[in-house]
Amino acid sequence: MLPVLAIVAALGLVGDDVKLHQRIDTLLTTTPLIDGHNDLAWAIREHGQGLAPYDLGGAAPGHTDIPRLRKGRVGAQLWSVYVPADKVPGGHVQLQLEQIDLARAFIARYPRDLELVLTADELERSFKNGRIASLLALEGGHVIGDSLAVLRTYYTLGARAMTLTHITSTRWADAADQPARHGGLSRFGEEVVREMNRLGMLVDLSHVADATMDDALRVSASPVVFTHSSARALTNVARNVPDDILRRIPANGGLVMVTFVPGFVSQAVVDARRDRLKVIPQATLAQVADHIEHIRDVAGVDHVGLGSDFDGMTAVPQGLGDVSTFPALLTELARRGWSDEDLAKLAGGNLLRVLRRVEATARALQATRGASTAKITDKPR
Repeated sequence: MLPVLAIVAALGLVGDDVKLHQRIDTLLTTTPLIDGHNDLAWAIREHGQGLAPYDLGGAAPGHTDIPRLRKGRVGAQLWSVYVPADKVPGGHVQLQLEQIDLARAFIARYPRDLELVLTADELERSFKNGRIASLLALEGGHVIGDSLAVLRTYYTLGARAMTLTHITSTRWADAADQPARHGGLSRFGEEVVREMNRLGMLVDLSHVADATMDDALRVSASPVVFTHSSARALTNVARNVPDDILRRIPANGGLVMVTFVPGFVSQAVVDARRDRLKVIPQATLAQVADHIEHIRDVAGVDHVGLGSDFDGMTAVPQGLGDVSTFPALLTELARRGWSDEDLAKLAGGNLLRVLRRVEATARALQATRGASTAKITDKPR
């Protein structure tokens, strides 16, 4: 871990900024900063040479390595084990198993720094022991192959979250920016959500259509999350969360983890791409902070978090170039008047609360329902 004065010097901070940064550094010694989405596992696969030459202990390609995670004071990470929705050799289930294996391998390769965790208590214990707690998150319900048995197997292998869709609708859930097939969730889609509740898996609504958000909020007995989405009121794209959904999040107990993807945080970027301009403006750290504050204002400070999407985006906002820059974002919010208590909720406290609620709901459902009643061959119908 870098000494705070070394970080301050590296960032070129002066005056009040030094005091703010030191305040954030102190805060993050007791509160784990939890990032909701990082695509390192897929970046390693696309690198094409396997895990062996991809050294996270040094200056790795892309946005993520251990020195930069430490500089960014990351205390826990939801590692996306993304698999494309397109047809892939061997099928989605085989590739998903390979990506879970890859993520578990790079976590195990650096035991002094990374640790696979399965519960909120394990996350906190890992953080207190000086490690970056690591959870696995599936990205897109296509990977279950329309099988609740496969879903349960992924949970057994360590998956603790799943986005219901990626960019393509499944046979049981509608995705954002796709023609409606089911009007949200099909009956089988509702069973997927109920089984995730029973297992204790986070129901992730990033990438889904508004109708799917609506259905999931109606069906889920546990808090839902958006692991990497921003506010549609500020950037009008289907991937972002509309205010009418944000207003329903408190009753559910859920959480929206704000993404840094320029096309989701800057309307100017969206407009320039739509108009096919040769020069695309750069999104900014301040715009990400604006999205955080909008979600706080509409849903409440208990329902907002951070979900960067590092190593899953080609362009980054100015000031948020890689995983080392999280403290700069919290410093900006402190400059805007955020209290330490509210910053701690944003950084990781809110997700810890959600994880504990999801786990408690699972225990209650297992006590009343026992094992899953779904048939091993259950399919969309």
